[in-house]
Amino acid sequence: MKLHGFFAPLTSIFLVALVAIAEPARDSTAIVSHIQRQSVQSSGLAAVGYSKHRHILEIEFSNGAVYRYVEVPPSVHRLLMSAESKAGFYDENVRGKYRSVHVRSQPKNSISN
Repeated sequence: MKLHGFFAPLTSIFLVALVAIAEPARDSTAIVSHIQRQSVQSSGLAAVGYSKHRHILEIEFSNGAVYRYVEVPPSVHRLLMSAESKAGFYDENVRGKYRSVHVRSQPKNSISN
């Protein structure tokens, strides 16, 4: 059945909405990180990044997991980066002290706008 006139565009919109409901985005709540992380020498941490403007600390762990910690003062980032034991500093001063969310790293082959 082919619709003409006024109803044809509405049918297309309905079909797009139906597909969106039937097939939700794979992980629409995932965070894509744009914060650069610097490699660190540590037994448990692989890399650390910090946003001075947003006070966000990102830590990539040796197992590949990346977490974002919010409302972290710049002094905590500085102390972490200068700590002899970065994993120990994390355990004592970051873990459980700041709200955190899991981060999905930006794919290496994607292009930033």
